[in-house]
Amino acid sequence: MSFFQHLKASAASEWRDYIHHPFTDAMADGSLPQAAFRHYLVQDYLFLIEFARAYALAVYKSHDLADMRDAAAGMSAILDVEMKLHVTLCASWGLTPAELEQSQAAPETLAYTRYVLDTGMRGDLLALHVALAPCIIGYAEVGKRLAAIASEPANPYSVWIDEYAGSAYQDLASKASARLENLHARYATPARDMELVRIFRDATRLETSFWEMGWRASQVQ
Repeated sequence: MSFFQHLKASAASEWRDYIHHPFTDAMADGSLPQAAFRHYLVQDYLFLIEFARAYALAVYKSHDLADMRDAAAGMSAILDVEMKLHVTLCASWGLTPAELEQSQAAPETLAYTRYVLDTGMRGDLLALHVALAPCIIGYAEVGKRLAAIASEPANPYSVWIDEYAGSAYQDLASKASARLENLHARYATPARDMELVRIFRDATRLETSFWEMGWRASQVQ
């Protein structure tokens, strides 16, 4: 069992709630109100800004050039790929990048991003990547699941689903999983297992709260 598989098994109920959430199910069948998706997307844009900072922190926390390059690649993937997807989708609603960046962060966005950054500040590179794992690796799992069950044709969320189910993002997530495995082999000790599982469980719950934020918005449409 890989280290990531161990983390998932140790947080099985939290992971299930995250991966199989009504918000993403509604994306798959196309029933999610677009205003709710737009609310989520704006918050996710703000979220990604802070996650780019987390990867910049990973550069600082790195002990060698290989780790620094990996962290820099992760930051580049957020700034140059994921955020462009959000800009493209939001442009159809008349939202500019400046308007996205100036939007007010929701409590769920603040809680999650502050948790990851605080974990990285207090801990080492391994702890930071464990906190990042539910997002970077989990979205690949969500994307694959939604692609397998998404309604066709003309699902309004097909662009989002295709992005995270696509080979480029799946490869990115695979590399993140391999990086986590490498860091665990270098820095983990049996005494740290409970700490790392707790970080993963907390971050997964915060991911679920992010879906829940969007789902609540869908209920008031």
